[in-house]
Amino acid sequence: MSHLSGKLTKALVKALGPGLHADGNGPYLVVDPSAARRWIVRMTVKRQKNRAGKPLRTDFGLGGADLATLHEARARALEYPRLARAGLHPKFHGVKDIPGFEEIARQVHVERLPTWKNAKHAAQFITTLETHAYPKIGRPPVDTIGQPEVLAVLSPIWTEKHETARRVAQRIKTVLDVARSKGFREGENPVTAIRDAGAKAKHHRALDWRDVPGGIHHSDNAHISALQRLGRERGLY
Repeated sequence: MSHLSGKLTKALVKALGPGLHADGNGPYLVVDPSAARRWIVRMTVKRQKNRAGKPLRTDFGLGGADLATLHEARARALEYPRLARAGLHPKFHGVKDIPGFEEIARQVHVERLPTWKNAKHAAQFITTLETHAYPKIGRPPVDTIGQPEVLAVLSPIWTEKHETARRVAQRIKTVLDVARSKGFREGENPVTAIRDAGAKAKHHRALDWRDVPGGIHHSDNAHISALQRLGRERGLY
């Protein structure tokens, strides 16, 4: 089909170095410094304005290059502008299959098997998520997981299982970072946002993220209380 042609080839998709690589009038291939590859499309959404009052021009993720083929990226890049011209925001009206948190987590586990120190560490990565994260955030699309969802996972174990909380938080962050690199999420990682909120709260005698969940201590009641307050503010209690 001629309308699905472009500059890129399958070989180039695999070989191109870090940067933004245009296919022509369709998708762009984004290659991160880590070598992760994802597809985006750039467009202006009709009748929608940015904060400066100018036409809203933005990027939309089309999926990771390891999951979406070049042909699929071109097809999606045709659909998104059609929606934008109709005044529909592709983020909310586009047809895109977003995997759940559990699906991405299991992909991360398999992809990183060669990097684990031993089989025990590899098993711990997935079992802690199966126990604490999957029951609450395993099934929802990975792009819907924000600070409230992360806090819902961590708050029950902040007090009694501080070391587990630290590990679960780090593993959630890893999974969400990978999801973003594959084009399934946008914006800041909610675990990072919670860290930043904790750093600011320190100035008000509240949460110090250096201890949460990187090293919560049973005796540190002030920090635990601050975490619980943060959870209440987000409607978790």
